[in-house]
Amino acid sequence: MFRLIPVLSAEQVAQLRAIAAGSSFVDGRISNPHSQVKNNLQLHEPEPQKAVADIIRGALLASEEFREFTIPKAIAPPTLAKYQPDMYYGMHTDTALMPFPLGMIRADVSCTIFLSDPGSYDGGALRVTMGAVELAFKEAPGIAIVYPSTTLHAVEPVTRGERLVGLTFIQSRVADPAQREMLFDLNDVAGREGFNMAPENYARLRGIQANLTRRWIDAP
Repeated sequence: MFRLIPVLSAEQVAQLRAIAAGSSFVDGRISNPHSQVKNNLQLHEPEPQKAVADIIRGALLASEEFREFTIPKAIAPPTLAKYQPDMYYGMHTDTALMPFPLGMIRADVSCTIFLSDPGSYDGGALRVTMGAVELAFKEAPGIAIVYPSTTLHAVEPVTRGERLVGLTFIQSRVADPAQREMLFDLNDVAGREGFNMAPENYARLRGIQANLTRRWIDAP
């Protein structure tokens, strides 16, 4: 239901850090003014925002693993958020429908891309609830975590340093997270074991994958 995917090169991470260092940030509630649990800062200048969106969107779409796991139909314009000492984001689920200049996006998959070195700040782990289990993520720069937007998640308070991340949301062609995961697993098995299978069984496996995709996918 979630996946850690390396999406940014060291050069791209450096570019995003430089943009963040040279730009002003505003209260993160600008994108969710009614939130009682959001306490962070968010990039809001148009030109830096466009540069950030171009870098992150291009990197995500260049990742075959990202495309296969999320089956993207639309990607919200990526942005940057940062957390300084005493900032946090309390437990919440992401908004289902998000308005953007080019239209409404249904948030099926949430994506956080880590940009700060984990040792440069204390606290700030992303906590994601999966059923009865709560998982914590504080990953290396350039790693993205993608997970269903329906899950409860939070960012722990930062107690030292600064946490800088990229954020976006994906509308998938397959809205149901369990169906997306099954399609991904079928594709993964086919890729890993296909050459070891009898050709007729490999063809059957690919046929099942294709037929389930036809059944579950949105109209292209």
